Amino acid sequence: MIKRIFIFLLLNILIVLTISFALNIFHVAPYLTSYGLDYKSLAVFCLLWGMGGSIISLLLSRYLAKWMLSVKLIDSSTNDTTSKILIKIVTKLSHNAGLSVVPQIGIFENREPNAFATGPSKKRSLIAVSTGLLNILSEEELEGVIGHEISHIANGDMVTMTLLQGVVNAFVMFMARAIAFAISSIVRDNRGRRQISSYGSYMLLTFVFEIVFMLLGSIVIAYFSRIREYRADKGSNEMVGKEPMINALKKLQLSQTIDDTSTKQQSIAALMINCPKKLSRILSIFATHPSIEKRIARLNK
Repeated sequence: MIKRIFIFLLLNILIVLTISFALNIFHVAPYLTSYGLDYKSLAVFCLLWGMGGSIISLLLSRYLAKWMLSVKLIDSSTNDTTSKILIKIVTKLSHNAGLSVVPQIGIFENREPNAFATGPSKKRSLIAVSTGLLNILSEEELEGVIGHEISHIANGDMVTMTLLQGVVNAFVMFMARAIAFAISSIVRDNRGRRQISSYGSYMLLTFVFEIVFMLLGSIVIAYFSRIREYRADKGSNEMVGKEPMINALKKLQLSQTIDDTSTKQQSIAALMINCPKKLSRILSIFATHPSIEKRIARLNK
């Protein structure tokens, strides 16, 4: 827990310093002035903050994932039989998917059967699997799961979702501030000029609208994430056939009673192949993964 808090704070400090430096480099003027809202400066400000944070997180994604989950990298010099099988599968499927560089391969201690792929590009990617996953899957089923993760890398899903998150972040920031300003700027001085009635009310409204738009943005991001999961399942099907993936999903479904908090942090949970337990219809619109039932049904079509 202390390690994750430290990483979170360190990442946020890095983002703040980097974007503050960028704002100075681009000479972005304050968007809120005594004469009103400078929409051009606001747009640049929101774009730098919205995209900047997402891009920095993507660039550091491999290191953060390895650090947060204590992922141990393996290579061809290992003497462990299970590790050798994992290397063989990842190498074979990487070549089948047309990747020019085999991703880094890692294992992390976790009772939950899970796996994820991350990294800023196809040439700088990481595939990691949990010990829980290795304990319950056969070699053929493991191929199905690795095929899914390789497909994420080959499809460029990490970059796509990062850009989408950045655009949504920028939109949320811009709309929240613009609408908050429009509502709070209802008082005019004796010369008829518009002015903010209360900076406190402006900040409060900005906070409220950011929450509202973040919820709406989360629905959009979750929708595209679910589409990417279906697409990765299809990629696994094309590489190794549908049965290995279906059998692996069924075992993941049976194991959903296992609960390990180390994979529950949102930034990590969104990467995992093992989706959460079945949600209500309302909450399911915020889910980054389709239910296992839907994934199996899609593979069986």
